[in-house]
Amino acid sequence: MNTYSHFYINGQWQLPVTNGNRIEVTNPANGKCIAITASASADDVDRAVASAKQAFASWSTTSAAQRRHFINAIADEMQQRAAELTAAISDSMGCPYNLTRKMQVQDSIDAFRQFADMTDYVEQTEAFPGGQHHRHAIGVCVLINPWNYPLSQLVGKLGPALATGCTVVVKPSEQTPLQDLIIAEICDKVGLPAGVFNLLTGYGSQIGTHLCSHPDVDMVSFTGSTAAGVSVAQAAAPSVKRVCQELGGKSALIITDDADLEQAVAFGVHDVMTNSGQTCSALTRMLVPISHYQQVLDIARDIANSYTVGDPRSEHTTMGPLSSTQQQQRVIDYIQRGIDEGARLIVGGVELPSELQHGAYVMPTIFADVSNDMTIAQEEIFGPVLCIIGYQSTQQAIEIANDSAYGLASAVYAANTADALNIGKQLRAGQCYLQGHYFNTYGAFGGFKQSGNGREWGVEGLREYIELQAIFCQTSDMDRPS
Repeated sequence: MNTYSHFYINGQWQLPVTNGNRIEVTNPANGKCIAITASASADDVDRAVASAKQAFASWSTTSAAQRRHFINAIADEMQQRAAELTAAISDSMGCPYNLTRKMQVQDSIDAFRQFADMTDYVEQTEAFPGGQHHRHAIGVCVLINPWNYPLSQLVGKLGPALATGCTVVVKPSEQTPLQDLIIAEICDKVGLPAGVFNLLTGYGSQIGTHLCSHPDVDMVSFTGSTAAGVSVAQAAAPSVKRVCQELGGKSALIITDDADLEQAVAFGVHDVMTNSGQTCSALTRMLVPISHYQQVLDIARDIANSYTVGDPRSEHTTMGPLSSTQQQQRVIDYIQRGIDEGARLIVGGVELPSELQHGAYVMPTIFADVSNDMTIAQEEIFGPVLCIIGYQSTQQAIEIANDSAYGLASAVYAANTADALNIGKQLRAGQCYLQGHYFNTYGAFGGFKQSGNGREWGVEGLREYIELQAIFCQTSDMDRPS
């Protein structure tokens, strides 16, 4: 077991201002403590923000080539430490090693490198009649990350921040801080200028409000629940800072009556069960034509039963535990609520095999006979639970899909891409996956409605970290030698 008693502030490992509480990091597969981290206070927040503010003046004026160099250097070190990053994530949140290695680590490294190619963007100007638009780094950014994809979410915030010339204060989830500590070590090793990257470990309930309301913070990027997102926005509002939020989801997959059912249902079930259902964009409502309803149920049941639930370290495991016993209980409560409301359980449920009862496990669970007004169809469960809902017409399916407080993701599986696109454009969601395609980090990620504000990834994600300045002038004079 490792003890991390320091924060990374101003290019140094610093002890907390006061030696207060410590946080235990627990392996959800067996309940054992695997690490202890320090718990930050408001005084520590002040130190970290002051460090980032001081560093901003020089970092924001570095050349695109310099920023590109550091992003690539960090990515190179991440690659060297990929095995450690894999262990840090899997051991603290339960995703199987064989999935974490690719999905949570390698994909994150590759995505981080993409931002090295975007460092020129902030230096580009755009002429308009009578002037030019100039781009500037927004300033000091607080990056608050979740536990479900902890490295990916850090990369999706840190990459554009570094590329544009912002400085950051990072606050990982107290459940999964280990990969962020490794990134701090990497930033230190590659010589990233002091104060550009600052890391605090701690409870969001104790320092979150101070981070988000701090007058020297220019932007907050937050990923988490919608309820927590509301609190972040309220804390940030008095100082009118920018807030970029990626929040909850209750996404729908529409399968048409002429789609390849085997492929469509397999795509939908695997999407929900990946990462033990702890994916904000998971397609947790599967909308299927009544004419094929029983066939869909049979296919879905067989796929769910094919999962091997168990020890994340085993190469045979395809589903690990949930992130914590608290999350396990939350999901079990939702499953019981679905049963109580009259949904029909076709696989899974609240019971566990004896060999899994010492970890935070939930079996792959599928409900049939779900109506869209049920709690399990409207609220984000964040576990391996799929609701299958029947529809009579395509228009009804679109209405059901849009009948949600959320609008993060959606998907359509039809006979062909053209038909799927026609339906997809009618869905009120930030992204739509057609014919089994998944998200990639060149596109924008974010939601409609209560799923958040702003976008991450790609050029649109980069723009969140930029302020636009309009300069009015005779543009032909700009080209004359001084």
